[in-house]
Amino acid sequence: MHIPKFLNDRRLFTMAAFGFLAGLPLPLSGFTLRQWLSEGQVSLAAIGLTANIGLAYSLKFLWAPLLDQPGPLGRLGRRRGWLLVIQPLLALACVALALSDAGGAPGWTIGAAAALAFLSASQDIAIDAWRIETFAPERQGAAMAVYVWGYRVAMLVAGAGVIASADWLGWRAALLIPAGLMGLGLAVTWRAPEPDAVAVPAGAGGLAARFVAAVVQPLREFIGRDGAWLILGYVMLFKLGEAMAGVMLAPFYRSLGFDRAAVAAASGPFTLAATIGGIGLGGWLIARVGLARALLWTGFIQMLAMALYVALAYSAGSKPLLYTTVIAEAFAEGLADAAFITYLSGLCAAAYTATQFALLTSLAAIALRTIGGVSGFAAAAMGWKLFYAVTMFASLPAMLLMVVILRRHPPDARQAEA
Repeated sequence: MHIPKFLNDRRLFTMAAFGFLAGLPLPLSGFTLRQWLSEGQVSLAAIGLTANIGLAYSLKFLWAPLLDQPGPLGRLGRRRGWLLVIQPLLALACVALALSDAGGAPGWTIGAAAALAFLSASQDIAIDAWRIETFAPERQGAAMAVYVWGYRVAMLVAGAGVIASADWLGWRAALLIPAGLMGLGLAVTWRAPEPDAVAVPAGAGGLAARFVAAVVQPLREFIGRDGAWLILGYVMLFKLGEAMAGVMLAPFYRSLGFDRAAVAAASGPFTLAATIGGIGLGGWLIARVGLARALLWTGFIQMLAMALYVALAYSAGSKPLLYTTVIAEAFAEGLADAAFITYLSGLCAAAYTATQFALLTSLAAIALRTIGGVSGFAAAAMGWKLFYAVTMFASLPAMLLMVVILRRHPPDARQAEA
């Protein structure tokens, strides 16, 4: 059987390993952390505020220019040099998280998770730069594909895997497993080839000038477009319902009586398969009905899928309904994300593709990292049934904005091809 030549490129295996290393920290500062805190009887308000930990992922573009400078281990190259500084600190932050006491001293636990998120976001910057500089343009699609697979497998390990193993190992030992896996990142980085050195463009100036070129100019170009503020409003509101609902899932499941095994099963391989299936069908739907209709259809489908959380609140702990809800919501999320990411990709100017896409995706996460942080107060005040009814309709303002945008500024041919 003939094997395509590009599959023999060992750099793709390195890319998959980097994807795995990038995916490990995310659940540890997100759902897994909230599951642990909820078992430690931490208040809903405090659990909701953990959403703000993820601001590091939304704001990483602010210190990305620093990682374009030679690091403390610059003799090993810009990318490997920075990674070999960040990755040991990342493993240590995970160890600190594992050794903390979520029930007795949640402040230390949340502090360790915040350090983990910051270092994880910094690792993402360096890995993304390594990918872009290592692979030719025609190989970027393959590189991103293997990266995503590694990333998703890691999220299963650090999410469902840790929660399930906590039953027989305890939380601390279970959390030390991903810490050990992060330590293997040093071996991956050490063996990774350093990309060819890229000359700094003439006139780039110091760090301040680089910040202006990297952030201010792309933002200024976007804001100068017709309808820019409507589009930005839509981007920031699109994930509002998902953000409010997702932050509270761990204590919600616990209040319904679901044990760790049930939660781990609900977050397991079937959910991953549902997400990937939703993304695939979303791509087909865009080609079939066009991007404009797909944006509306998938947005409303996601709202309908979230209605299952309201039904779950009335279900008195039905496991079949739990699995149905999680799988349906994962499928609908993948479906909506396919259209949403395609739309964002088409909004990027050719001169600023990477930076504008990073800025737009950062804005898309703003709801999760800010308003999502007060969801604990809302859930405590409303009760689960009313809270999830509100989250179901929280994305409606974004959908109404999209109707206005599609009438005034419909997607052009470039967006349809994105």
